[in-house]
Amino acid sequence: MEASYKRLIDGNRKYSLKKKFDDPEYFKKLSLGQKPEYLWIGCSDSRVPANEVTGTKSGEIFVHRNIANIVVHTDMNLMSVVEYAVEFLKIKHIIVCGHYGCGGVRAAFSNKTHGVVDSWLRNIKEVYHKHYKELEAIADIEQRIDRLTELNVIEQVRNLAKTKIVQRAWQDRTLQIHGWVYGMNNGLIKELNTMYDEALDIEPIFRYEL
Repeated sequence: MEASYKRLIDGNRKYSLKKKFDDPEYFKKLSLGQKPEYLWIGCSDSRVPANEVTGTKSGEIFVHRNIANIVVHTDMNLMSVVEYAVEFLKIKHIIVCGHYGCGGVRAAFSNKTHGVVDSWLRNIKEVYHKHYKELEAIADIEQRIDRLTELNVIEQVRNLAKTKIVQRAWQDRTLQIHGWVYGMNNGLIKELNTMYDEALDIEPIFRYEL
């Protein structure tokens, strides 16, 4: 067995033994179901694990990840996750979390081609176009990419608020959507001023009559 692969299997056994040593009932309790209060929509980057950076345990965060934490209403994978989390798990908070140093955002910032992912990153290019004046006014390229990272998160939060799934939930209960950016250099989360918790937060054309 190849060593780097075997490391994962061995690591799993150690993980299982440690959990059972700390709490003999741990896996029994975990198998009874999940009641998370949070849905995390984050980047696929391996350096930003939702549970680890928030200090939470297994079963506390429902997670969806994709390249550059993009929310597209035609992405049935994402929409299925959102629907299940909102309508069945009754989560209280949706968090869109980007991160500084995101390879997807950097790739979208350039004019180079990167294969099939170019179609996905087109969504970030649209964010750049929407905020062109603000971004072009930032002379330092790295600071401009960081700001694009923030603006991308803000746009994806807005996209979630436009969905019927979220707006249906707002008719009956409290559901908040938050935008975060994780700092790779310091491990800290930056909360963006972009919380949505009612249909009045979005433009009238996007409000459904439900």
